[in-house]
Amino acid sequence: MKTIAGFDRIGEENAFAVLARASALAAGGMDVINLGIGQPDFPTPPNIVEAAVKALRDGHHGYTDATGLPALREAVAADLDRRFGTEVRPDRVLVVPGGKVTMFAAILMFGEPGADILYPDPGFPIYRSMIDFTGARPIPVPIRESNGFAFSAEETLSLITPQTRLLILNSPANPCGGVTPRAEIERLVSGLEAHPDVAILSDEIYDQMLYDGEEHVSLLTFPQIRDRLILLNGWSKTYAMTGWRLGYAVWPDGLHDKARKLAVNAWSCVNTPSQYAALEALTGPQDAVATMVAEFDARRKLVVEGLNALPGVSCIVPKGAFYAFPNVTDTGWQAKPLASALLEQTGVATIGGPDFGTLGEGYIRLSYANSRENISRALERMDAFLQKA
Repeated sequence: MKTIAGFDRIGEENAFAVLARASALAAGGMDVINLGIGQPDFPTPPNIVEAAVKALRDGHHGYTDATGLPALREAVAADLDRRFGTEVRPDRVLVVPGGKVTMFAAILMFGEPGADILYPDPGFPIYRSMIDFTGARPIPVPIRESNGFAFSAEETLSLITPQTRLLILNSPANPCGGVTPRAEIERLVSGLEAHPDVAILSDEIYDQMLYDGEEHVSLLTFPQIRDRLILLNGWSKTYAMTGWRLGYAVWPDGLHDKARKLAVNAWSCVNTPSQYAALEALTGPQDAVATMVAEFDARRKLVVEGLNALPGVSCIVPKGAFYAFPNVTDTGWQAKPLASALLEQTGVATIGGPDFGTLGEGYIRLSYANSRENISRALERMDAFLQKA
């Protein structure tokens, strides 16, 4: 049966393949420590769960507006205004079933044969997968360890050509944990004024997961690019709600209605009780967020110290998200075979750096969204394996 060529170009997110293999090994009796999948190991806060239960009991079982509950869109706008001091119109907010949906919509809008789309490498693998699907040319923006895994404004701007339609940015970043500083973002925004036809997708899903006094600089705070900026954010990471499938985007005037029509055609609306849970997440107590980030900080220090003690491994300190991206070049292993061997032989699940882009070779990704006890056990197993290798 013949399908269009684009479907043969679709990639995937290998973290889910590793999760499936880790689950299979665990089902077979192996003691598996999963440092592969990128999701908080905390439960969703009880007040958020209760808001969804109440919505069900109150009879909120039907469709909502395709763009999301009005009260929820207003809460998103108010939250962004509170945190960044920038006005967002609720009618430019689109509530979607997960962060990937915004990537899909934005890349679909701008990607076609003959177009270039710039994306971070190493970066979230769905960027590249969706660019390939549209037939656009993927142009990697190097994310280098020597630059603290932040993007370089100068290097990014140098890659823009008349064919460039969309620039994808991510800070704090997956998989590297890098945070791009304000000065670099300001240089980028200034340079983008010479490229008024290039749209920007800013993936800020980890915006509240910062350490060591780092500041999150939202692209929303730059009025000179607001007319072409698409903001991606959501509830999955900040509120430990990965399985709820909730995200939101802020779209500029000229694109919002296109995104709304895509919503009508593709998913109608987001699960209604989940939207009430999301409303509670934004308007209710925020203590659980601070508690979770403080614990991630403690784990971050543990994992970085442990990784740097391993033979052949070095790891710079991540400034955001909940990932470490150690350099494993001196172990003598290539990244993906090492990640596979660690899982199969020691029961430690990690992700090989090349799953995040060609510049990921020589690195593996560890998620420290696991308990300190498990992280310590995983590091012991990795040490024993590398000592023998």
